[in-house]
Amino acid sequence: MTPLIDVSLVLVVMLLLTTPLAFESSIGVDHASKSGRRATETKKKDPQVEVVIVSEDMVRVNRSLVARAALSSALAPLMAESEDRAVTVACEPGITHGAFVDVLDQAKVSGAAQIAVIER
Repeated sequence: MTPLIDVSLVLVVMLLLTTPLAFESSIGVDHASKSGRRATETKKKDPQVEVVIVSEDMVRVNRSLVARAALSSALAPLMAESEDRAVTVACEPGITHGAFVDVLDQAKVSGAAQIAVIER
């Protein structure tokens, strides 16, 4: 009887640990080749929105420096005039994961439908 109880408790603990992982949200990432094909298929070219994380406090939005705290207000007008609402995000070396995720969150809140992460 004791081995049956031990096995049952182990299964319960495993289920408790793995259940949150099943409901965790994810970020979809397209390959560059798919994004490239999709860009050539469109006839009208939208102004591309590029965000480069320069430092922990500053980002560059289409070649203009913006404070990371004001990124949402800088992206909102660009998303309003963009037809596909796509944003590409790149990082300079040494940027923390928290700053990167914060920029992704702000882009999504600003109305970005597609976010592409590019390597520099």
